[in-house]
Amino acid sequence: MNATQPSSAARLLTAGAVRAHCGEVAREVMAGRSPHFTWHEERLPAVAAYVVDVIRERYPDLRVPVHSRWRHFEAAGVDRWSALVARHDLAGPARAEERARAAIDLVIPSVLLDAGAGAAWKFREADRTLTRSEGLGVASLGLFASGKLSSHAGQPLRSDAAALEALRPADIAHAFQVTADNPLVGLEGRAALLSRLGQLMSVQPVFFGTPARLGNLLDYWKARAVGGRITAEDILATLLQALGPMWPGRTVLDGVALGDCWPHPAAVGGFVPFHKLTQWLAYSLLEPLADGGLEVTGLDSLTGLPEYRNGGLLLDLGLVQAKDPTFHQRPLEVGEPAVVEWRALTVVGLDRLAPLVREALGVEAAAFPLARMLEGGTWAAGRKVAGERRAGATPPVNVTSDGTVF
Repeated sequence: MNATQPSSAARLLTAGAVRAHCGEVAREVMAGRSPHFTWHEERLPAVAAYVVDVIRERYPDLRVPVHSRWRHFEAAGVDRWSALVARHDLAGPARAEERARAAIDLVIPSVLLDAGAGAAWKFREADRTLTRSEGLGVASLGLFASGKLSSHAGQPLRSDAAALEALRPADIAHAFQVTADNPLVGLEGRAALLSRLGQLMSVQPVFFGTPARLGNLLDYWKARAVGGRITAEDILATLLQALGPMWPGRTVLDGVALGDCWPHPAAVGGFVPFHKLTQWLAYSLLEPLADGGLEVTGLDSLTGLPEYRNGGLLLDLGLVQAKDPTFHQRPLEVGEPAVVEWRALTVVGLDRLAPLVREALGVEAAAFPLARMLEGGTWAAGRKVAGERRAGATPPVNVTSDGTVF
């Protein structure tokens, strides 16, 4: 191999590779050669219309924020982050960089804790009950605010390597109100993931500084920025490089852990990357980085997120149909070909929906990137149609989760 050419593994660690390999799988389905799914192009306008209706209902002024973990911190209309900032004297322009570091310290563990909670789990806050992503977001903010992710008693709003490495399932269980009657899917996996994150930070000072802190990524990216601007691809590349070895039991190629990347026979090279949680994290870092003085460009280089709300939308509205009815009935493993194929179709389907949604709304791509359609948007539409079809808005599939993918 030429020394200037990236390895096979490195080529899979980009958003461009996600689009390319998902497209290879989707073409097989659209050509009628898949044993798992059929694609119904005639349903695309109806799905787009459903998404447009949801966007107009949720955001009549079309001022849609980007898809981000920060929306979950605002569940039930409560601005919890601003309250926390005020309580710790982090408000105002003079504290912008430290506030941004603290926001990065919060959002990275929160996103990593965001895999599906399961239908039985609930989080109670004051006089309200929150479930699923909103509940997970608010619970993780409480974990962060408690100082449990900091090894500095006088500086609770930070996430450092020592505290993360020491985190145990009991700590997550306490913060997330887990009991025998309130089980959280993947509890052990979530705690192990954060502990591995702490271990990785300790041996990567180039990203996390010394002593290692997640918020130090701000300084790494500011040093790489040109004129205060950095690309979304650069953000994602850093996250994939820095966090890749954290994922448990995943494929290793050329000595590189591939993370959320799975085998499928229709993909050139045999693998389909998704990097769902890492891309979700990249989207969720946009607001902290902006607060810290960085503009992230090229948002549409990132892809839609192939998870059960976006993917469920396509199944529930018939754009994608399973050939095997047991796909909707049996527990599914994340690495089995049918699940990989469904996720690939989700990425492609979201890209195909975007121009139809923009046209119906009368907005340009530059003003309405994919990240806004997801928020406005397809994720909310997936939840809405699930609620119309099934009690508890459960998704149309049951993917077995270890707390690190869905």
